[in-house]
Amino acid sequence: MTQDFTLHTHTIGFDGINTPEQMIATARAAGFKAIGISNHFIVHPDIKNTKMYAAAALRGYATMYNASFDEALNRFQPHYDELARLQDENPDIRILRGMEVDRFPTDAWADGFARACEILKPDYLIGSAHFVEYNGTVCNMHDISAANPNARDEMLKTYWKNAQESAKSGIFNWMAHLDLPKKLNLGTDEKWDAIKRETVAVIAETRTLVEINTSGFKIGTDEPYPSPKILQLLAEYNVPVLLTDDAHDIGRIGADFGRAYTMARKNGIKNFPTLQKILDFRRKSL
Repeated sequence: MTQDFTLHTHTIGFDGINTPEQMIATARAAGFKAIGISNHFIVHPDIKNTKMYAAAALRGYATMYNASFDEALNRFQPHYDELARLQDENPDIRILRGMEVDRFPTDAWADGFARACEILKPDYLIGSAHFVEYNGTVCNMHDISAANPNARDEMLKTYWKNAQESAKSGIFNWMAHLDLPKKLNLGTDEKWDAIKRETVAVIAETRTLVEINTSGFKIGTDEPYPSPKILQLLAEYNVPVLLTDDAHDIGRIGADFGRAYTMARKNGIKNFPTLQKILDFRRKSL
């Protein structure tokens, strides 16, 4: 196996399809020694007033979005308690409690998140950027895609700056799907190369890890997140990387790990840290 653990997964009750038990059983059958469950931790006071929330509610994903940290804690604590119980029942595979976090750049968010981590005590934190705030509104990738060209460019700049600030925060074990906008064919032309290099340089300076996320292979680009261009930058700056599947169902656990590993090596990446080094990375900056 190219990697004997998988840490970026989602389960039912958030935006996954399968139960934690099913994900764990599938990981064990695939030969993994550890699995991390990392459901979305999204808190913003105005999140339920956005277009994305209405769309998410129609798809059954409303529980992902929280207007307060207390609301998020009420959802995550039973989830983490279940994972602790499952670890007791499955001693032959390590079960880790993670979360995929959208960071918002306010003091109120930082204080609330620090309190949430003190209570929940997650094993690891994934830094993610699904949203940008623009003109006082929280926008997702579909909102960015629908914006006029000038606004779209400003929103994409904010996306990359958010990724840089997340790395600088020192909160996260690693950064997720670094070039997520390409999901909707956004930010793929050469004019974005400079800010992508700038972002990788910041990530390297802050000693943050980056995932190679195989869910990118599903969107028709024949590449993971991030793109080969960014993989080459990660290699140039010797940024440590791990393989993730971003599995929302049992069929995606470990999917395309071999393909992603081959692509990483082809683009010069050599720094693949162990599970323990990944877990040890998180700095006490909260």
